[in-house]
Amino acid sequence: MSDALLSVDERQFRDSVRAFVEREIAPQATRWDLEERYPRELLRRFGELGWLGTGFPEDCGGSGGGAVHYALLCSELSYGSAAIALGLYVHTALAAAALLHLGSEEQKRRLLPAAMRGEQVLCWAYAEAGAGADVSAVRTRARRDGGDYVLDGAKLYITNSTFADTMVVVASTAPEQGVKGLSLFIVERDRPGVSVGAPLKKLGMGASEMAEIVFDGCRVPAANLLGEENRGFVQAMKVLTLGRVASAAFGVGLGRAALETATAYARERVQFGGPIAKQQFVRFTLAEMATKLEAAWQFTLHAARLIDAGQPFDREASMAKLFASETCTWACERALHLCGAQGYMRESPAQRFYRDCKVIELGEGTSEIQRETIARHLGI
Repeated sequence: MSDALLSVDERQFRDSVRAFVEREIAPQATRWDLEERYPRELLRRFGELGWLGTGFPEDCGGSGGGAVHYALLCSELSYGSAAIALGLYVHTALAAAALLHLGSEEQKRRLLPAAMRGEQVLCWAYAEAGAGADVSAVRTRARRDGGDYVLDGAKLYITNSTFADTMVVVASTAPEQGVKGLSLFIVERDRPGVSVGAPLKKLGMGASEMAEIVFDGCRVPAANLLGEENRGFVQAMKVLTLGRVASAAFGVGLGRAALETATAYARERVQFGGPIAKQQFVRFTLAEMATKLEAAWQFTLHAARLIDAGQPFDREASMAKLFASETCTWACERALHLCGAQGYMRESPAQRFYRDCKVIELGEGTSEIQRETIARHLGI
């Protein structure tokens, strides 16, 4: 991808992440996928390198930088393994970001420095069996009882939950108010009444781990309320700005890996007396993949720069997420097609890319939701 307009600092950051990924993630990615295991030790390494603190202020243990740095981080990690990038994203851009923007000084002091070092792993517990895009369908309840809140309910498809130390949980404190009655809570994994199920089996993102979390009379002190009661979720949605840009960056990084894998195979695979890269269909397919991925990356960088500049970015972030995620799915399918039988084998990265790509279209708002957002900005 063309990064001609990156600053010197941004370019150096990208290069450092790229070198690490090529050395320590990409060679292990297929094995981690087949084992269906997230290597938690990587989060500590990311913390030591300062990457978990990307976009966070130094006074809470962060490393500074902004949305462009974060997009570069997500793209480069996703190139090596989209599943590894996903675990980092949930830890930082969702759970830790909610703590940063909504937490009290005591909450931030207690949790954020350790989270930035990778010593405290976080997860974002929002989704439920009946609550995905429809936020008002959250059924987990939190009722006040003296100096505590008591949580009852279940969360499903929660990334990092199998090994997270602390959860940021979305629960309803005023069911009659729908979305306006949702609050956020800090819930430590070892609290009585918290149980985490076995890792769920998934089509793709094998190295990421997700499970169901059940709350059965789980008591948390009122001091663990994050943000304001009945307003926490609404407050969080105003400050968790990186989701769609990060998803777009995932798509570009994964798509780039698919393009490079297919290109290398096309140069080596000989049929009809020469490498298949000499066949016009193959060359044109690779050219179109490169063109669409370049456009997706520039779209992603544009949305990230708007965030860093403090400018409105809602429309552009949705456009970037929509275009990059759908481009990624198309590119991964084409890469698998070009790699033929070899790409179809479980040891091939091409089949892993194909299984990993689809969830990028689904997370952080489906393509349909992004189109609704874009249409709303068109006034229709």
